[in-house]
This record gives sequence, structure tokens and C-alpha cells, in this order.
Amino acid sequence: MADTGDLKSTRFRRERERVWQEFDTLVTRFEKSGLRGLDSNELARLPVLYRAVLSSLSVARSISLDRNVLTHLENLASRGYFSVYSPRTPLRRVFVQFFTVGFRRAVRQARWHIGLAAFLMALGGVAGFVVTAQSPDLFYTLVPPGLAGDRGPASSTEDLYDVLVTGPEIEGGQLSVFASFLFTHNTRIGFLALALGFALGLPTALLLFQNGLILGAMLAIYTARGLFVDFSGWLLIHGVTELAAIILCGGAGLFIGHRVIFPGRHGRLSEVMQAGRVAARIAIGAVVLFLIAGVLEGFGRQTVIDTSARLAIAAVTLILLTAYFVWPARRAP
Repeated sequence: MADTGDLKSTRFRRERERVWQEFDTLVTRFEKSGLRGLDSNELARLPVLYRAVLSSLSVARSISLDRNVLTHLENLASRGYFSVYSPRTPLRRVFVQFFTVGFRRAVRQARWHIGLAAFLMALGGVAGFVVTAQSPDLFYTLVPPGLAGDRGPASSTEDLYDVLVTGPEIEGGQLSVFASFLFTHNTRIGFLALALGFALGLPTALLLFQNGLILGAMLAIYTARGLFVDFSGWLLIHGVTELAAIILCGGAGLFIGHRVIFPGRHGRLSEVMQAGRVAARIAIGAVVLFLIAGVLEGFGRQTVIDTSARLAIAAVTLILLTAYFVWPARRAP
């Protein structure tokens, strides 16, 4: 029986080995040089040979050929799979295409929901400002203690101003601690707003409004002491990108919630899956904005003390972001 099996394996291999060798040659060249290593005829030949190798592997398994033949065909088929089906676009080009086309297109698909998210946060900001301006003691109700720190209606003007201009090297590192807490808080709010969109979008709306309340309450405290401009510079040097990221995440959450409530003609599951893909693209772009905000918060704001310079950086950031989203996206190749 062993001699019969060996003879069968030898005959099977001899009849098909030329195809395997040709496929192995093309795959090896593809692995070394990519598409440039093959001409048009060889590229057309590659999937034909791949199917022939798969056919040989299937037959070899069905008639229980020699284990060495099976192993050789399995390895060759695995290598061929990555050659035939692997992405042809380099990672760098995928990255460029995403930020020149994919991200911006996703933002435009959810533009009305993003606009609603911005409105909800702004509405919360106005409410927080008005309530705190009329009843300063409510500041402690609106702003979490960890976020407020030592700042509040009872703080002196000098103490409030010192927070805006003190670098992290000063004893206590109040600015560094507060900046870190604020960045962590806003990042958490952003991703919670996105994730909770599946709950009909209601928790997302509440989170956006609450975040606006906190900002409005903080602004009211500083405005009452004549520090509106200084606080705005301190906040906006990183806040333009950070708040934009929160609004984008919130808009993505509302976009999903809208599809849950009004699924459309394709059915709820299909519509929510499609909305989830759009929201995922927006979330990836928001991550980059959060990282940029972290750099501006961790370095720019703590090294740039002059309010005019901070406002100038914020203005440039706002112009660049606006131009990025408004400028028409080119078609993906």
C-alpha cells in the first residue's frame, strides 16, 4: 500500500508540478517587488494559477496523498492568497486618502447632526453662563469638583488669573493638573457621546448640553472678574480642536441615533450598520484632533503665556479646520 501511495503522489506531482513552480515563481517575485515585479500578462496569469493550486490542494486532500505534497501545496496556497487578495494600496496612501476624502466625506454625510451637536453644546454654554452669572453658588452644582479645582466664585481675581499664566514648573503644578484633567474629561465626553448614540441619541444630547454647561459656568466666573479675554485665550489655544472633536463625536452619535429612530427603507439593522461605518470614520478623525489638542494643551498653552499669541494660534487653527472641511473633497482614486 505504501508503494502504491508513493507512486500515486509521484504521478500526481509530476502532472501538476510545472503549474506549481510557475505560480511559486510569480508569488516570489510579487513578494519581493510587489506589482512592479510582474507584467500585465503575469498579473492576469496569477489568479488562474492560484485557482489551479487550490484545485490541486483539494484533490490531494481528498485522495490522501503524501504529507509532504499536502504541506507544500498548503504553504503555496497561503502565500498565493496574500498575493492575490492583499491590499494593493500602500499604508501611506491609505492614510492620505482617508484624510483627504474619507474623513471629510463622512463629516459631510453627518453635517446636520454635527450642526445639531454644536447647537446643543452652545445652548448648554449659554445656559451655564446665565445661571452662574445670576447665582454664582450654582457654579459648584454645574462644574464637577475635580474639574473646578480651587477655582470658583470664592476665588480671588489674582488666583484666577494666576491659573491662566502659571507654567507647570510652579509649585503645585495647578495648570498642568487642570489641563490634564480637562483633556481627559473632554476626550471621555467625546467618545461617550459617540458610543451612546445607539440609545436613540438622548444620552449624547445630554452629554453635549452638560459639557456646554460646564464651559459656560467657567466662563461666567472669569467674565465676572474681567478676565473674559484671558480665559478665552487660555481655553481656545487647544479648545478649537478639542471642542471640534467633541462636536464631531456627538454629531456621529446623533447620526446613529437618528438611524435607530428612523431606519428608512433599507431596514433598521442595515441603516444602523451604515451609520456605524460613517461614525467610525468620524471617530478616527476625532482621535487625531484630540491628539493635536493634547499637544497644544500640553506644550503650546503652557509655554505660550501671552493672551494675544494664544488667540492668534486659536484663530489660525480655526481657519485651517474650517478650510479643511469646507474645501471640496476630491474623488478617491
